Amino acid sequence: MSDPKIIIALDFPSAEPALELAERLQPSLCRLKVGKELFTSTGTKLLEQLMRRGFEIFLDLKFHDIPNTTAQACKAAASLGVWMVNVHALGGRKMLEAASEAIAKSKQQPKLIAVTILTSMAQQDLAEIGISATLAEMVLRLAALARDSGLDGVVCSAQEAALLRKHYGKEFCLVTPGIRPAQANLDDQSRVMTPQAAMQAGANYLVIGRPITQAVDPLQALLDINKEIGVMQ
Repeated sequence: MSDPKIIIALDFPSAEPALELAERLQPSLCRLKVGKELFTSTGTKLLEQLMRRGFEIFLDLKFHDIPNTTAQACKAAASLGVWMVNVHALGGRKMLEAASEAIAKSKQQPKLIAVTILTSMAQQDLAEIGISATLAEMVLRLAALARDSGLDGVVCSAQEAALLRKHYGKEFCLVTPGIRPAQANLDDQSRVMTPQAAMQAGANYLVIGRPITQAVDPLQALLDINKEIGVMQ
C-alpha cells in the first residue's frame, strides 16, 4: 500500500475549486487536507466526494476545548473515515488523553496528532501571550505531552523536526506545514523549509498548499516535489 508523503492543503472557500483540483491529482501521489474554512463551507459531503475519488483525508480542525467536548469531536471525526485528525496540544493532558481514548474506541481509528506551535508564530508572538520559553522549548514540551498522552505525533515546523526526531525516535509521526520550494513565496508562514530539507530533518509528511494548488500545472508541481524528496512515481 502506498504511503504518499505530500499532503495538499485544500485552502479554498467552497467545494467547486477543491473538487476541480482533486480531478487533476492522483490519490497514489498525495493526500488532501481539509481545514476549517472549507469544512465549515461544505460539511461532510465534500469529504465523502473526495474519499470516493480515492483520496485519504487529513481533517485539520485543530480541536481545542474541554476534554469531553474534544473527545466527542474526535469520535465524530473518526466516524467519517478520515485518515488523520488533530487537536491543539495547548489543550493540556486531560484533553489530549480524552481525545486519544476516543480515537482508540472508534471502529475506524485515524491517526491523531497534536498541533504544537503554529508555523505562523515567531518568538515575539509567544512573548505577547505570556510565554517566556523559546519556540524550541515549547515545541519539545508540547510534543512530549502529546506522546505521553497516547497521540501518534505532532504538527510542527520542519525547523523543529530534527530536534523532535532526536528526542522521540522514529515511530513518532511528524507532520510539517510551512513547506516551500526554494523559489516559492513565503506567504503568511514564518518558519519554513524546502521539501527535501524537511524530509532530511525527519518529517514524515509535508503539508503543501499554494506551491501546488496555485501552480499552472498542479500535477506536475506535485510530481516535481515528489521527485525532489526521492519518491518514485
